Amino acid sequence: MIPQGGTRSIRKKRNIQLKLESSPVVSSPTKTGPDDAREGLAQRITDLEVGLEFRLDLKSEDLKHLKELGAGNGGTVSQVMHITTKTLMAKKIIHIDANPSLRKQILRELQILHDCNSRYIVSFYGAFMSDADISMCMEYMDVGSLDQIYKKNGPIPLEIVGKITIAVLEGLNYLYESHRIIHRGQIKICDFGVSGQLINSIADTFVGTSNYMSPERIQGATYSVRSDVWSVGITLMELAMGRFPFPPDGSQLTVLELLQHIVNEAPPKLPAGEFPEHFDDFVQKCLIKEVSGRPSPNELL
Repeated sequence: MIPQGGTRSIRKKRNIQLKLESSPVVSSPTKTGPDDAREGLAQRITDLEVGLEFRLDLKSEDLKHLKELGAGNGGTVSQVMHITTKTLMAKKIIHIDANPSLRKQILRELQILHDCNSRYIVSFYGAFMSDADISMCMEYMDVGSLDQIYKKNGPIPLEIVGKITIAVLEGLNYLYESHRIIHRGQIKICDFGVSGQLINSIADTFVGTSNYMSPERIQGATYSVRSDVWSVGITLMELAMGRFPFPPDGSQLTVLELLQHIVNEAPPKLPAGEFPEHFDDFVQKCLIKEVSGRPSPNELL
């Protein structure tokens, strides 16, 4: 029972009754109509056992909308409260009718979220279909994203950056070692793939946010866990300096100019003498341009 006046925490645990195939096949549009495809997706979502301490069948009417957290071309993210348990959640709505080819990718992200069990990965509470939308309910991180924090408060102190670094590397290492997942995107890791629909149209050529892409990924090389290490290095510089590190003079670049700069120019460096040597060395290791010389998250830990 839930104590009167209190809340009950919803925590995930491993559930062996998972029915969703790891690579669900989406029916060909030549054989089924949009309604059939949506029904198939809804059934696969229903079959996904979330594995909570008690069964929680999420429905739209059980969630109270509190505020919008963000929006993009592919959908919206809002803060909601599960009325029965008083649990705060982040509800991510993806509009699937706009791009039916996203269905398999959405199911893959749900599968990943379900399978992950790490303190460094955002918890997944469940998902449901509503008309042409899919709603995914995840743990609400009340402090916000790192870019919002430094843009509001300025450069982040190094002792906090250090804790962030460990958390991100632990999360990436867990994803890769336990699930062989390479994080494609942006202290918990929140998105794995579908968030790529919210980036600009030029960067849609790639999976991930172009600002943080490693040189080898821009050039079309195969993803490796070391590609994410480059992204970690850029992020650490940004948090410590209070601005994006490309280009060094802080001028504005177009997306294509930025990609060319990342590939053709030397990696960015922290301002000389402003940061401890050990932090400078760590960032430089993350930003080794030759991927074979760049350490893995496990090696950095």
